[in-house]
Amino acid sequence: MAKSDKKADNKSQEAEVKEEVLDQAEKQEEVQEEKEEQKEELSAEEKLKAELQESQDKYLRLYSEFENFRRRTSKEKLDLISTANESLIQALLPVVDDFERAEKSMTEDSEIKSVKEGVDLIFNKLRGVLESKGVKPVEAEKGGEFDLEKHEAITQIPAPEEELKGKIVDVVEKGYQLNDKVIRFAKVVTGA
Repeated sequence: MAKSDKKADNKSQEAEVKEEVLDQAEKQEEVQEEKEEQKEELSAEEKLKAELQESQDKYLRLYSEFENFRRRTSKEKLDLISTANESLIQALLPVVDDFERAEKSMTEDSEIKSVKEGVDLIFNKLRGVLESKGVKPVEAEKGGEFDLEKHEAITQIPAPEEELKGKIVDVVEKGYQLNDKVIRFAKVVTGA
């Protein structure tokens, strides 16, 4: 019986060792699985951090690009504003030269008819330059309809004639429009 007890003891010891080995193997597997899960969590966290960094980088680049665009367009706008009237001034300079020549000729030449013709030529030239740039006079004539969009009533007087009530009696100063926008209202006197 001693042999059978020894065999039983050996078997139970072997079973215990096997169980311990299995327990250790299971523990190692569990530890390994936990490490893998942590790695997966870390890698997911690292992925999120990388995506966040990439998004922040894209945002900064886009923001910088927009700032550069804004600066460039504002600079272009300032340049455009500063040189907007350049072509108009260049077109008016010959008219100024003509006026200077007319002024010289008025002191030298006393003939009124030639001076009037010279001034008329210069005035027509100036009117042509303004029309070529889109400037037109606003229609305002005695007896015409008063239009708030184009006329400015500076005063109202009793109408000398019955048909002039509520209409233009006199034009004090001509109005002008650039293309279709009124840049100076015609100053008129209306009849009451």
